[in-house]
Amino acid sequence: MDQTELAEFDLGVLAPNGLRRGRTTGSCAAAAVKAAICLLLRGEHCTQVQVTLPDGAHFLLVPIQDSRRLDQHTVRAEVLKDGGDDPDNTHGATIFAEVRRNNAGQIRFFAGVGVGTVTQPGLRVAVGEPAINPIPRQMMRQAVFEVLVKGARKDRDEGFDLTIGCENGEAIAKKTFNPRLGILGGISILGTSGIVEPLSLASWIASIEVYVRVALGDGAQNVAYLPGKIGRSYAREVLSLPEKRVVQIANFLGDAIDFLQRALDEEQRQLDTLWVLGHPGKLAKVLDGVWDTHSSRSGMAMGCVARVAAELGIEPRMVQEIENANTVEAAMERLKSEAGAQALWMEIERRIAERICGRVPAARRVEVRLFDLSGNTLGTP
Repeated sequence: MDQTELAEFDLGVLAPNGLRRGRTTGSCAAAAVKAAICLLLRGEHCTQVQVTLPDGAHFLLVPIQDSRRLDQHTVRAEVLKDGGDDPDNTHGATIFAEVRRNNAGQIRFFAGVGVGTVTQPGLRVAVGEPAINPIPRQMMRQAVFEVLVKGARKDRDEGFDLTIGCENGEAIAKKTFNPRLGILGGISILGTSGIVEPLSLASWIASIEVYVRVALGDGAQNVAYLPGKIGRSYAREVLSLPEKRVVQIANFLGDAIDFLQRALDEEQRQLDTLWVLGHPGKLAKVLDGVWDTHSSRSGMAMGCVARVAAELGIEPRMVQEIENANTVEAAMERLKSEAGAQALWMEIERRIAERICGRVPAARRVEVRLFDLSGNTLGTP
């Protein structure tokens, strides 16, 4: 892709809630890789680099903290992680890339000091691999490709080993779910958009109330709540809901429901249907009475899923596997081969809806749909 066609994503422009956006660990790692490749192939010490974002339309301009040769074959570049105004465990950390050529003719990823290694199945990265998620890997490959293209290298299939690390990453990771997820030795390199959206509690919760009132405008009878992006295509294509009727509520399901009830009370009317669409890793926590689903303020949802599975008569061995899974996604993978899986997810949907109904009496009906990370329905079609 020709970078001259891209527009800069300006982090100086505040998010709608008035807070600063930041760079994901994935963007930082991609910038470090690009600076390292520039030094390795061209002898150039970059003070900043352009990182192409996953949307294919924008780039970030990322400052480089340091770049240097470690030996004849290896270079290192460092980027300071800036999470903006988002409460982020990795804010201020140094993300680094150590790069060298290989004879394999491909780009290979390794965990450096402070980046974890995956030891249990169920994540988006295979066991034994460094905890570098697919989108950051894509961004790093793109960064390498752009340097090769700009340098008019004849062999664009050159191989490179990319070792990604984080200073003090092992200590930082102890403040996250990584140990529980079976990611050992450090942090994960994450990010689906390359941008950290600032989700400060007070500002974000206040903005949700505004979005809820907009969604209810013109006497709307159907509104959808989404914790994240999963379920957005379902809302648009299956439910035919216009964009303004779809509210992203982040982790604040309880607050969003209370805002809905309050607004409907003020209008002295009822809502026909509240749709709640998302991943069971978030929504199933409601079955434990958890209404703020942020990982730092709640446990994981495998216990809820296992409890319902046991009550439905799923064999004890499978129930135990669900409960011991490192993520709900891992439990979902294990359940795919079970004949009763869809019935289980449908029952979980029903129970979540029942809980929500009790908190929002002004909604005549609550419908819950659960999806996997790829957006596939798990329960009710």
